Amino acid sequence: MAQRLLLLLVEDSRADARLIMEVFKEEKVDVDIEVVRDGEQAMDFLYKRGSFSNVATPNLILLDLNLPKKDGREVLEEVKKNTELSSIPIIILTTSQSEEDVIKSYKLHASCYVTKPIDLEHFVKVIRSLDEFWFSAVKFPPEPRLC
Repeated sequence: MAQRLLLLLVEDSRADARLIMEVFKEEKVDVDIEVVRDGEQAMDFLYKRGSFSNVATPNLILLDLNLPKKDGREVLEEVKKNTELSSIPIIILTTSQSEEDVIKSYKLHASCYVTKPIDLEHFVKVIRSLDEFWFSAVKFPPEPRLC
């Protein structure tokens, strides 16, 4: 039996996080979702520090760029520089439409860059498309072994 996938959702907007989780639930996506609200928590989760000492390493990270404490750009750069974590696919899901953010994210090896639609119906459609691709078609690397 295949192990369930773990998605780390790094999102400071409670409303956006709740909506993403609801869409996945409605679509019956077979994934466990852990939510952290800022970049420092994301790194604590990934390095299994503090209250995250017993968590599994996520198979996929859904990352907002505009985060408190440590922004998503810094998180992306740190994860991709770490040899144990660098194989984890990272989807940027952000309100930023800045060409500079798009270019920098891909240079830092983001797996894809998705701009959050403002309209609720389009937002739901985008989340469904992520589900259809990432949880139906993609093969993930094995869980990295952290020292």
